[in-house]
Amino acid sequence: MSNYWENRYQNLQTGWDIGEISSPLKAYIDQLEDKSIKILIPGAGNAYEAEYLFLNGFKNVFVADIAATPLQNIKKRLPSFPEKQLLHIDFFELEMQFDLILEQTFFCALPKSFRKAYAEKMQKLLKKEGKLVGLLFDDELPNGNPPYGGSKKEYLTYFEPLFDIHTFKTAYNSIPQRQDRELFMILQPKIKS
Repeated sequence: MSNYWENRYQNLQTGWDIGEISSPLKAYIDQLEDKSIKILIPGAGNAYEAEYLFLNGFKNVFVADIAATPLQNIKKRLPSFPEKQLLHIDFFELEMQFDLILEQTFFCALPKSFRKAYAEKMQKLLKKEGKLVGLLFDDELPNGNPPYGGSKKEYLTYFEPLFDIHTFKTAYNSIPQRQDRELFMILQPKIKS
């Protein structure tokens, strides 16, 4: 799988890359007050979210990607970004815990058969009071290749057993080409008994 994504970056086949932080995530980040929180951006690609966070004083930001090229791109844009926080790793092999995980086009890049495992891994990676915040396509996207779409009803089958759902609704502030096609979510792990 890493070769597939590496080739996409090498050949500039990155149609999902909007070249900046998405407006819903920017709005969410802008209301965060504690800049010491430990944040993960998995399957981050060029990680404009990490760049925005870092430039706004959040220094405990970790970027994970299975492809090396996007991590190198981040380092070129942000030479002061700590090397140890750029993780060239398969998301499912991560063994850390975070206060906040930001989802931006990672879920939709995974084959649909990985969705349950994604939800389970997210729950494990979050601290007790942690949050999974991000965007999911509310569109079936029936093209046979990533991005893979879906619906709110489907997504909730993965998340409701593991998370308290604080927000899961159509994003009001999506970029124009994704208007009315994205769900914004704020999820918190259920307390394990």
